[in-house]
Amino acid sequence: GVEGIVQAYSSCLPHIRFYGPTNFSPIVNHVARFAAQAAQQQEAATQYFILLIITDGVISDMEETRQAVVQASRLPMSIIIVGVGNADF
Repeated sequence: GVEGIVQAYSSCLPHIRFYGPTNFSPIVNHVARFAAQAAQQQEAATQYFILLIITDGVISDMEETRQAVVQASRLPMSIIIVGVGNADF
């Protein structure tokens, strides 16, 4: 649930370093590969993936990200991107 997401985010935050560029297409494609594999299995109806991206930067690879999202739209997954901070999202 949401509480678990917040807890995971809070525990990871001290161990990461923010930097640019902010490229989303690699992570969208990575999760899409998992979703594509799940869709080919018999249990596909019971598996669904949610990719939550919390970002403090403007997307640097917008066209590649747009293409990755379009490709992933046929898969059992949702993508949620939340911008935090003062960037122009």
